Amino acid sequence: MLKTLCSKLRRHHLLLRKTLLPNILKPYYYRFLENTLLPDTMKTMDESDVGISCYISNLRGFRGILKQRYSDFIVNEVDLDENVVHLNSLEAPKECSENKDVNISDQLNRSYVTEIESFRSLAGNSDADKLKAFIDELNSGADVSHESIVLSPSSDKSHRTEIHNFFKERLKFLVTDTIDGVEDQSKCVRVRLNNDRNNGRGRSSRKRKDRNDKRYDSRGSDSWPGHLGKFLRFHLFKENKDTQEALNVIAKMLGVQVRSFGFAGTKDKRAVSTQRVTVFKQQASKLAALNKRLIGIKVGDFCHVKEGLLLGQLYGNRFTITLRGVSAESEDIIKASAVALGKHGFINYFGLQRFGSSSVPTHLIGAALLRGEWKAAVSLILDPREGEKNAISTVREYYKESGDIDGTLRQLPRYLVAEKAILQCLKRSPGNYLQALKAIPRTLRMMYVHSYQSYLWNHAASMRVQKHGFDQVVLGDLVYSKEEYKVKESFVAECEDVNDNNMDDYSNLDEISETDLPEERNIPVKVINEEDLKSGTYTIDDVLLPLPGSRVIYPSNDIGEVYRDLAQKDGISLTETAHKIKEFSITNMTGAYRRVFQKPKDFEWELLSYTDGTIPLAETDFDVIAKSVKRKVIEEDPANGSKELPADSSAISVGGDMLSGKVCEEKINNEAGMQSEKSQSGGNAEESQMALKLSFTLPASCYATMAVRELLKTSTSVAFHKSLND
Repeated sequence: MLKTLCSKLRRHHLLLRKTLLPNILKPYYYRFLENTLLPDTMKTMDESDVGISCYISNLRGFRGILKQRYSDFIVNEVDLDENVVHLNSLEAPKECSENKDVNISDQLNRSYVTEIESFRSLAGNSDADKLKAFIDELNSGADVSHESIVLSPSSDKSHRTEIHNFFKERLKFLVTDTIDGVEDQSKCVRVRLNNDRNNGRGRSSRKRKDRNDKRYDSRGSDSWPGHLGKFLRFHLFKENKDTQEALNVIAKMLGVQVRSFGFAGTKDKRAVSTQRVTVFKQQASKLAALNKRLIGIKVGDFCHVKEGLLLGQLYGNRFTITLRGVSAESEDIIKASAVALGKHGFINYFGLQRFGSSSVPTHLIGAALLRGEWKAAVSLILDPREGEKNAISTVREYYKESGDIDGTLRQLPRYLVAEKAILQCLKRSPGNYLQALKAIPRTLRMMYVHSYQSYLWNHAASMRVQKHGFDQVVLGDLVYSKEEYKVKESFVAECEDVNDNNMDDYSNLDEISETDLPEERNIPVKVINEEDLKSGTYTIDDVLLPLPGSRVIYPSNDIGEVYRDLAQKDGISLTETAHKIKEFSITNMTGAYRRVFQKPKDFEWELLSYTDGTIPLAETDFDVIAKSVKRKVIEEDPANGSKELPADSSAISVGGDMLSGKVCEEKINNEAGMQSEKSQSGGNAEESQMALKLSFTLPASCYATMAVRELLKTSTSVAFHKSLND
């Protein structure tokens, strides 16, 4: 009976959507439907709950399904030089695969007078004399393979770094490391012959315990070819996997720790994406060989570089988004909306992904941390949640009722990183809730606090639009000072990367790229005055709003009060801390600024017609490679041209079997419960439908889903767009 009722309600929902949607400017109607008619009575977070409530244009919205297929959301990273990152080749270049080792014996039997004198000016007479005597002993033929010299103590880390670099560049047959000095806080550089290529694990080497010695590190080692940079940069192509999940798979196959990898930003799981990654001291040929075993992942475009990638080292992302099942009163409405988005942009809200996907938004946990309510924060993380999967809900209920930590840990899945960290700490230190919170990986625990900053920003942005519109600057607005601001424009990303997959589905941090708050950066910002208004120097595109912190200023108009009033209602002060724990205090954060309005760059759009919902409407990087291989096969053997080849070129094996294109998406989408258009329409795949394909670039930290929201005038929640498939 209940299923029948829900089915009738959903059909009524669809009918109302088609007939009423064009006349509705705000999504309140759909919020009602979303919260009351979705299956399983799942409670979802609403956009208005996190301050997302306004639009720029007054154009009518229209129906469109976001991410019906993973290839409907393609993300390509854009590097700092504004080059779009693509996967172009899966092969390891010859210059990368060759391992040109340095022959140490060829470097001996010379005096190195010039090098020793250079070292004398760097380290002093005493250390230079030690080095000369050591090299002379080496040249005499004496066995010094297990001997070393220890240079004079130094508490200056930069000076020690200079010494390490000297040996790396000038005396590559020697290796250095740092050991503790005799005096407190002092360190010494130790030097030895680099003939222990296996770090003490070769047949001829003694065990470290027999040498009464500690293991040397490899900072000065020449075991890595001198002509190659120590970091291998490659392009990572993935589908239906978040960045950290993909790197975990690759790390396991290589037998290295995942921290060996570096990347500029996370990419959405429910998408097809390409980004740059670096890994420490790995050969391209070794990674290229993994393509035969990787599923849903490919690596290529290898190049050795001197430095690894760090979070935030990107301009932004290039998006190719396909909205399916598009319908409106007329095509003119869709075209006008697309033109308006390209011309006026959208409100630069932090999207729903910023706040997690469960019924306990991350900003609520952040507010508890800012208030110093450690036990309450732990409860918010551990307690049962409405709408969660039954298996997880059962485990949460079990712990709440029994308090059995061991039993709960045995049942918790690995991806619930925060919960596991808290419980493991509480097992060691019962009742120490603060320590338990600190046991959560820093990137994740700081996300809670940063999401509260985003929560305040969103509400302030909505109030700015409601009170002052979107067409001009007003007295008291904040802007970057054009007289001082000469740094190449790049958008500050205001939170940290989340290094795990599906932490309350936090892997859906989607299309943003995130870094630490810039603790030292001083961005010149000014308050708009009467003279600025008269001069017309600043436009609406210049308007900023702050993310709260100790080094930001607030608008001097009524919008500044929005921050203080909203925080005060939550029991939080923006100027005084409620406790002494710095990392959970807004007054200890620097803060940042974010533009209120954002225009997409290099914006393109087109309307498409399709009949088969299972066929991708946009080419991924791997599709392009597969087509190239297909053409090459035919060119090399024209006889193949007469054979019937797969309609979906991406089904061809390139460096191994890649679940991609139609075949891959059919499998992945069905597993995710997102059925194909064909199955949804009862087999009537011949009915022509319309799709809107968008391509544009956004700076880092901007949400493409907020651009889509401006078009459709509906919620961007995953639950809502899944409901459109019904």
